[in-house]
Amino acid sequence: MLIAQRTEFRSAVERSRFYAVLAPVADEDAWDALLKEQRKEHRKAVHHCWALRIRSGGQVVERAKDDGEVGHPGRVLLELLKRHDLEGGLVVSRIFGGVKLGVGGVSRAFREAGEGVIAEYLAR
Repeated sequence: MLIAQRTEFRSAVERSRFYAVLAPVADEDAWDALLKEQRKEHRKAVHHCWALRIRSGGQVVERAKDDGEVGHPGRVLLELLKRHDLEGGLVVSRIFGGVKLGVGGVSRAFREAGEGVIAEYLAR
């Protein structure tokens, strides 16, 4: 299912703040523009982890990036897009709150932010 509209969601875990955006994306240039916008909007965020599923030449192209974060959150976000059969982009920006979450905690926090934004989108 193609993502039809941009949806945002915010959460906090151990003082770290997570900003999730689910957006329709036509191609990788549009995706790069969205990532640039997110980096500008959340300048204090060190990590902008993302997943992308777009159709190119009749096939679904999948990409993900952890942006240096532990726990493979990019892969976690891609799995969320695949589970809900969504085509578009999902980016979660983390502003570190001073408490290390550990590998499992980071994965859970990114998953919760991703699930939150997808639930908001599907509820519309």
